[in-house]
Amino acid sequence: MNNFSTRIISAIVYAIVFISAIVYSQNTYIVLITFFGAVCLWEFSKIIKIQNAVLPVVSMVGLIVLNYLKILDSDKIIYLLLFCLLHSVYLIIDLYKKNYSERNHLLKSFTTISYLVLPFLFLAFLPFLNGDYQPKIIICVILIIWTNDSFAYIVGKNFGKTKLFERISPKKTIEGFIGGFLFSIFAGFLIGRYSEILTIQNWLIIAIITSVLGTYGDLVESKFKRQANVKDSGTIMPGHGGLLDRLDSLFFLAPFVYLYIHYLM
Repeated sequence: MNNFSTRIISAIVYAIVFISAIVYSQNTYIVLITFFGAVCLWEFSKIIKIQNAVLPVVSMVGLIVLNYLKILDSDKIIYLLLFCLLHSVYLIIDLYKKNYSERNHLLKSFTTISYLVLPFLFLAFLPFLNGDYQPKIIICVILIIWTNDSFAYIVGKNFGKTKLFERISPKKTIEGFIGGFLFSIFAGFLIGRYSEILTIQNWLIIAIITSVLGTYGDLVESKFKRQANVKDSGTIMPGHGGLLDRLDSLFFLAPFVYLYIHYLM
């Protein structure tokens, strides 16, 4: 079996498992996101060379369980969200620094919690609107991500000339980013037009957040891998690399979409 066939089969299996868990029930979605988060934490610990990834995994699972049982109140959640957003902004700013700074053990643990643990918490509860589980929200966000990634690749491959961030991701181009952005907006419009959950205006804003922050999420993970001099975060998905490679955009943008849906909309 050639690499292309392997990639296709692996992507189909991944999509079926992910979408099935989302649609079946809120419990299967929470369990799957918790499992995905644990795997991503393990992969990330290998990248930045954390000797023991048990504490971050336990922290993430604990936070998700506490929130699921409604033990965490809204005040604590907003503080965690603001902390997570500030660190995400820092990681974006850090992309523009040419020199890589070495992280000690404490800073590595802090980065792991801020970069992965908290974003997966907000990813887990992103589709809960006014206390009700709305699976279409997360499905539509994923569709916008896939639209952005697909058309960024297609437009970039055929028309891309100007590098977007050559130092970190040599294949990404500005033309590809613009193509992905515009088609994401179009996807957001179609979702808003035919979806009964949110308005067209809301989906257009979510599409903008998803396209821009999803691209930054991919770049941030690429920088971590470049610092570690590794190509993929793992081997769990044949032909694609690790689970972290597949979810880097989704969990990075999740806190920003969560902020918009739960506090600004």
